[in-house]
Amino acid sequence: MAALACRLSRFAARSGTVILLCLVIAFLQSIVFRQAVSAYDEELFTTQRNRLVDSLEISGISDPEVLRSMRTVPRHKFVLQQYIYSAYLDTALPIEHGQTISQPYIVALMTELLQVDARSKVLEIGTGSGYQAAVLAEIVAEVYTIEIIPQLAEKSTRLLRELGYTNIHTMCADGYYGWESEAPFDAIIVTAAPVNIPYPLIQQLKDGGRMVIPIGPPGAIQTLWRITKRGDSLDMENYGDVRFVPMTR
Repeated sequence: MAALACRLSRFAARSGTVILLCLVIAFLQSIVFRQAVSAYDEELFTTQRNRLVDSLEISGISDPEVLRSMRTVPRHKFVLQQYIYSAYLDTALPIEHGQTISQPYIVALMTELLQVDARSKVLEIGTGSGYQAAVLAEIVAEVYTIEIIPQLAEKSTRLLRELGYTNIHTMCADGYYGWESEAPFDAIIVTAAPVNIPYPLIQQLKDGGRMVIPIGPPGAIQTLWRITKRGDSLDMENYGDVRFVPMTR
């Protein structure tokens, strides 16, 4: 690169374009530097991601497809730039508009509780960053995901397309009412906490289908539930205390 710079500079002096060529050289050097850092970072992120998933397995996540998906999806692509080197810590992180990207353990747990497979059609309420939708898309046939905040809906839709997820369908709307035109769903996952179970979501769940949802008041500890639809009745399973952002209406 230095030899090339020297030759270009001598040529530029003769042609009167020194400033222009210096700018070109600086630009080329910056590209080389960024590529080197990017290659290093990707290796680092892969190592950190695998280490994180190893810890999730130790913590009790056992579904092989969930573990494979968590090893595949690049969480660092879904976080804000200032948190990129914290992407593989097992913690929730802030995103825009007062929302969060969920803790990886919670993402893995909720995905595992859905008990979905390659034939499943899943509805997600609360796209947020798009990370949970991507984790699901690595496992299931189709993901339908709803985000009420237009800026988040636009950003996550663009990112998911850039990452090549053709089986994720997005919509900007009030998730409380679900996606009636695409119902019924094999499973529904809700990534923001309503105070009560949204009845329209129950209606859009297949008989025998499962919904995983945090329920509780804003700003307080909520309870994570798995709800299985059995005809006109609901089987409720309590999976402990969690803390989610409230469902926006």
